[in-house]
Amino acid sequence: MHLGSFISRKFCTLKQTHSSSHLNLNIKALVQKGQHFEALQCYSKEPLKTFKLTFPALLKACASLQSLSIGRTIHATIIVMGMQCDPYMATSLINMYVKCGSICNAIQVFDHIPKSEDVTVWNAMIDGYFKNGFRKDCVAQFREMQALRVKPDGYTLSILLGVFSGVSTGKEIHGYVIRNSFEGDPFIVTALVDMYTKCGRAMDAWNVFESQGDKSNVVIWNAMMSGFCENGLWNRSLELYSLLRERNYEIMSSTCCSVLTACSEGEDLEFGRQVHCDVVRMGFGSDQYVHTSLLTMYAKCGLIEDAEKVFGSVLGKGVETWNAMVSAYVGNGWVHESLLTYNQMKTRVVASDSFTISNILTSCSIIGYYDFGRSIHAELIKRPVQAFVSVQSALMTMYSKCGKLEDALEVFRRMEEKDVVAWGAMVSGFYKNKRYEDAVGLCKEMVSFYMKPDRNILVMAINASVGVESLELGCSFFGLAIKLGQESDAFVGSSLMDLYSKFGQPEMAKRIFSGVSNKNVVVWNSLISCYAQNGLPELSISVLPQIVQHGLIPDAVSVTTALAAVSSVAALLKGKAIHGYLIRYQIQEDNQVGNALTDMYIKSGCLKYAECIFNNMPGRSLVTWNSMIAGYGSHGECFKAINLFGEMRRSEITPDHVTFLSLISACNHSGLVDEGLKLFQLMREYTIEPQIDHYVNIVDLLGRTGQLDDAYNLILNMSMDPEPSIWLCLLSACRVHRNVELGELAAQNLLKMEETRGSNYVQVLNLYGEAGMKEKAANLRAQMKQKGLKKIGGCSWIEVKDSTDVFFSGDSSSPRTIQVYHTLHSLRSIMKWKGDYSESCLQ
Repeated sequence: MHLGSFISRKFCTLKQTHSSSHLNLNIKALVQKGQHFEALQCYSKEPLKTFKLTFPALLKACASLQSLSIGRTIHATIIVMGMQCDPYMATSLINMYVKCGSICNAIQVFDHIPKSEDVTVWNAMIDGYFKNGFRKDCVAQFREMQALRVKPDGYTLSILLGVFSGVSTGKEIHGYVIRNSFEGDPFIVTALVDMYTKCGRAMDAWNVFESQGDKSNVVIWNAMMSGFCENGLWNRSLELYSLLRERNYEIMSSTCCSVLTACSEGEDLEFGRQVHCDVVRMGFGSDQYVHTSLLTMYAKCGLIEDAEKVFGSVLGKGVETWNAMVSAYVGNGWVHESLLTYNQMKTRVVASDSFTISNILTSCSIIGYYDFGRSIHAELIKRPVQAFVSVQSALMTMYSKCGKLEDALEVFRRMEEKDVVAWGAMVSGFYKNKRYEDAVGLCKEMVSFYMKPDRNILVMAINASVGVESLELGCSFFGLAIKLGQESDAFVGSSLMDLYSKFGQPEMAKRIFSGVSNKNVVVWNSLISCYAQNGLPELSISVLPQIVQHGLIPDAVSVTTALAAVSSVAALLKGKAIHGYLIRYQIQEDNQVGNALTDMYIKSGCLKYAECIFNNMPGRSLVTWNSMIAGYGSHGECFKAINLFGEMRRSEITPDHVTFLSLISACNHSGLVDEGLKLFQLMREYTIEPQIDHYVNIVDLLGRTGQLDDAYNLILNMSMDPEPSIWLCLLSACRVHRNVELGELAAQNLLKMEETRGSNYVQVLNLYGEAGMKEKAANLRAQMKQKGLKKIGGCSWIEVKDSTDVFFSGDSSSPRTIQVYHTLHSLRSIMKWKGDYSESCLQ
């Protein structure tokens, strides 16, 4: 009986051991297949039967699913079993915590184990610091590693080369690699190539590549192709791929991905199609990453239908392929299709990741789908993906663009770790919603947390300073830009120029312009605009040819701004020269350019040219119609203006207050009272409330025809308080028609509002003088003298060849004063002689 019991117990033990062994093998197999959730389910059913060598596989599953809670449970079991000091186990634990975003737990694991000579544990910790952005800690860990004489391996050096963003420190590691004979390690060579290309040193990367005697390892070729592409040398990447094929080296699927990325960057569709043929020929048709690169290439080239064909040919679509299709739709403006694709993902139970969510939230931002975006946010609450900074930044952007800034701020304040992108998203939200003070305050808060704003945040901060009308604040951000070495950046420089331009300091804007290292067209445009806004049209116009002299081609903004400056001085020859630039450099004409050309020719007196531009414009905006109507009016072509208004209405273009102002002004100049009053009444049909300029024109229209009582009654019944221009207009009409009583009434109201304006007193003086009221005129003249008031002189200008001369009434400061007066004296003498000669002939 005793022997039977012993045999029975032994058999049960063997059976349990076999069962445990089967369970552990099953867990490892599931992890190897990528079925991480199923592996953790197996463990949860019988956790006590887990072997020591199975725990690393379970921790890998936790890392892939970013399941921190289960990972901690497994960690507790490892501690109970006394295995936490095992280097292999510690490495797995550190990797799990790092991938789950808990660097603090990873540090605790590392600190509580004996500092062994096993380099893999050190590598795991260094890699953890690197992936979480703690570069200084990463270097400190390496220094400690050296102090304890733990020799780094190729993987350690590869991580460190990724840490250093400066060329000098990178070269130090390069020297260490050469001294310790690591230069033949393909991983280190790849890391060196990556380091140099990320520092913008493509030639140094090429020298490392060329120094390799054995170039059969295609991974190095891939790194070099990617490096060229990152530095904008995508054509060199394509040449390298062609060379790789000529040498008959084995091409990997990753090589195809690299070269397809280069095709995407350069939008080289023909080469991309050739690579597509290579993909099919080499049997990479089932590779998900290659499909994703192909899909992206076609999408970047604008062939969304071809991208859809590639997407449809993939049988087992992973999340990367779905993401690529969603991104392709978003990038090409097919927003609704991106949302439909996302719904298909959910239907087919494909788990979305942070990239998917970010793209879908971008789609919601574009079309203002607040409810849909909020529902996605609700789904994210229970998922670890919500903790991703990219997702939280996309949520903030979505809420901001939908005008829900409080929701965006709520997401921002709840973030545990905020990177520059997150800060930038919130600053952008405030700025784009015109909450400039909040945008500036958040920038200051960011700096107080020792975060370095990037150039986009600096640009928004400078522009927000303009929004709050604070030059001092803008200057403080200028100081920050200098501290961060960003003052020579083209976009930061352009914003600083706009800042000083808005505060009337064109000299300072020119100094900023001179300090920008790589001047693009945007910077030049800022200088043109600065001069134009500060009353320096001649300088503004002179900048345009300088753009061409510096090897750049002006764009539509350059031309539009320069034409506006030409219009302000009516310099026709220069306007025609700019029109020549437009044709010569085939600058794409849009409505703004067409409008600027029309306005320039109208103000320069060339109505026929303006008509030609107008008639040849393919798509006329409301501004286009208004410009032409105003042009006809200013040239005395009132009936043409009214006829064009009729054509505009037939084209189903709804007029605005500017349209009616131009029409009423045209009727005013032509003395068409009835037509002007009809147009004034027609404004009501379009629910346009008359503004002060409309009333001024109607008062002037009635005053010209002597209907002074009607004009006065209109003023009394205005929907707003009369401004000085209204009373001045009535006063001028009273003077013309000798209505002194009403003129004095208008004068009283006018002088009450603007008692220090000399020109107003002159109008009243003329009224008294022409009516023969000398005593009142003398009293008013005495008041003017007592107050020290004078009439501001008028001015005129004339354009001769390449220069414009301006003349002010009563001014003798012109360098040509003597010449002008000599000419006037000659003309007076000739006129007198001709007059005397005519009289003698008549006698």
